[in-house]
Amino acid sequence: MDTRTKLSTLWIVVILNIIFADILSIIIELVNRNTLNIFGEIITTMAIAAGITNIPILMIYFSKSLSFRINRILNIVASVLTIIYVIGGGSLMPHYIICASIEVIALLIIIITALKWVDTKKILIENEKA
Repeated sequence: MDTRTKLSTLWIVVILNIIFADILSIIIELVNRNTLNIFGEIITTMAIAAGITNIPILMIYFSKSLSFRINRILNIVASVLTIIYVIGGGSLMPHYIICASIEVIALLIIIITALKWVDTKKILIENEKA
């Protein structure tokens, strides 16, 4: 599997786990007839959450379309930001720990993959010159 496809696929794994962790949390709150405790003013908090949640969504596309250098840097930065979001906005419920663990593992794999990623086009050009 080429690096761009691997990164894009890992971002799909991350966003699906984010979505399912949230859905399962909402189901638990509904079954327990609790209200969700949301930090801060609800409209502002949800706007911030929407912006941050769009990072992994956009990375699905960007991982396949951006140039090597920008792609590599953006994957690392987006992964770090998403790890902070996952851990900072998490809970200690078992389903969340499972989903968040998978998310963090996938994000660490993204970081490692991006760090090890070599620009094969640049190598080919250098080999042609030699």
